[in-house]
Amino acid sequence: MKLWHSIRHYPVIAATIAVGVAGLLLLVANQPTLSYWLVGGYALAIAAWQSVSMIKDLLRGNFGLDVLAVTAITATVLVGDHWAALIVVLMLTGGEALEDYANARAHREVSALLERAPRFAHRANLTGGFDEVPISEVVAGDLVLVRPGDVVPVDGILEGESAAFDESSITGEPLPVEHLHGEQVLSGSVSQQKAALVRASLSAKDSQYQQIIDLVQAAAQSKSPIVRLADRYAVPFTLVSLVIAGVAWYLSGDPVRFAEVLVVATPCPLLIAAPVAFLAGMSRSAANGVIVKSGGVMETLSRVRTVALDKTGTLTHGHPVVDTLEPADGISADHLLATAAAAETFSAHVLATSIVHAAHNAELRIPEATGVEEATAAGMTATIEGRRTAVGNAAHVARTTGHQPPELPVPPGHIAIYLGDESGYLGRILLSDQVRNNAPATLQALHGLGVRSVAMLTGDAEATARHIAAKIGIDDVRAGLLPADKVAQVASLPLGPVAMVGDGVNDAPVLAAADVGIAMGAKGATAASESAEVVIMLDDLSRVATSIAIAQRTVRIALQSIWLGIVISVVLMLIAVWGVLPAIVGAALQELVDLAAILSALRAVRPGPTERQLSHQLESAFPPVEDPELEPVGTR
Repeated sequence: MKLWHSIRHYPVIAATIAVGVAGLLLLVANQPTLSYWLVGGYALAIAAWQSVSMIKDLLRGNFGLDVLAVTAITATVLVGDHWAALIVVLMLTGGEALEDYANARAHREVSALLERAPRFAHRANLTGGFDEVPISEVVAGDLVLVRPGDVVPVDGILEGESAAFDESSITGEPLPVEHLHGEQVLSGSVSQQKAALVRASLSAKDSQYQQIIDLVQAAAQSKSPIVRLADRYAVPFTLVSLVIAGVAWYLSGDPVRFAEVLVVATPCPLLIAAPVAFLAGMSRSAANGVIVKSGGVMETLSRVRTVALDKTGTLTHGHPVVDTLEPADGISADHLLATAAAAETFSAHVLATSIVHAAHNAELRIPEATGVEEATAAGMTATIEGRRTAVGNAAHVARTTGHQPPELPVPPGHIAIYLGDESGYLGRILLSDQVRNNAPATLQALHGLGVRSVAMLTGDAEATARHIAAKIGIDDVRAGLLPADKVAQVASLPLGPVAMVGDGVNDAPVLAAADVGIAMGAKGATAASESAEVVIMLDDLSRVATSIAIAQRTVRIALQSIWLGIVISVVLMLIAVWGVLPAIVGAALQELVDLAAILSALRAVRPGPTERQLSHQLESAFPPVEDPELEPVGTR
């Protein structure tokens, strides 16, 4: 079956091998003339067939190395070395098979991701059972059974008992994550020890995992400009090869010498090395949670000299947390936080949620609040432990309680929530959007990779932006910007190419405007992920540095592989000038040159010294897991 599969997919290769076997049988049968006409005629037929596609390429303005291959086949047949011609034909026609093998090896991480994508789901029916249906038929509201070891097909809410899921392919978390009834379950995660019931909240095409699959497939189908770069080498390489072959013929007076030089100057599969290197690099990126949408993006990413970052949600976590408790005299910090949480429990405001979360994390007893009222953009009022209590801005507390909070400066990057009751001022709570622990180490790593400038583009106030920039080592601060302003600022950055890193929908315009847009922590089909050329699936700032390191290694290996083939071919041509390389030996050596170039390109599958050093640097600089909501709250 495998043999028949190979013949069906590579019929010209099969025909070339068959002609070679037939030619050998004719030699054994003492029919050298028939063997010559069979093998030589077949080689010339392939050369003519290849010439047609070569002429079409030339008319489209694409000059490739097929000129040398066709010339070498024709020359070797004319001088009587038909077996060398057949080897060149095998090299020419075998390029597709060699490319398929190399691409499969280079793209193994991406292939694994695509192969594990679910195609069917077990959907509940009206009789209480489950039917196996294509995941395209699952819609929001359907109940889906996920068996142990199955991939969750759609984003949904866990029904029934708690269950554990492997989310490593989505979030990078290596340990199983326990989800309780009613919690969100991500598509692409894998159910662990027991079956789980998931109520679909999105259709399959709109779910997280399918969006990742779509990005990967688009990346896999992209073509790299490095291939065009290799094609540009084809013109001078062809001219040099023909000149060397012509000189060899002139010096020796023997046309055989012309053919002997050309058979080592036909590195057609050599150009496979460039796309193989890029596929390998894109596969490495995917394994690190980064989708690079095309080889062209990777080439630009490798040359980035300025990285611009949004602040909220990129350099910071994007949600406020309780940073400091400042109780008034005679009030404990725990009482201050518990009292605030009692009133804020009834508010959906993001600041209220952070205060309640902090109180729960501290395992405080939250008193009961009655008569709760919310004043828009001001705060909450409630009766707590028999006292009318106000939580919110200073004016709201003063207006409600009759006690004016003291006028204290608010540290840059913080928001103050004041508390007071009928008895007086109780204190204030300072919240801040915490800077990511790995931000300083990531910026240092970017400079080590050749990034000359790191800029912050933010809509926040100048004082807040500069306070954060000073803490983490930002080179250029541009604050108070609207989305349209950010687009103009990216265009004005002096050192290019410029990579812009953002996460929110409002970052979409500036991501599209930058030379390379990088969407960090993108979930599903967000505007940011659609506008960006690079999508970091994990909420991890350090992957920005990792993606640049992988891109630099990929481009370096692609160019090295191209030059490896060219240099070895030129050396072999210079040797062949002196007649010490018979045409059949030279043709065989050229196959080895092509193989060496491709194996060189496949080095991009593995991490290089710079990547390993970068990984060690980032891991040693900050804890692997960072969640500011679980950190202890300071008091003063």
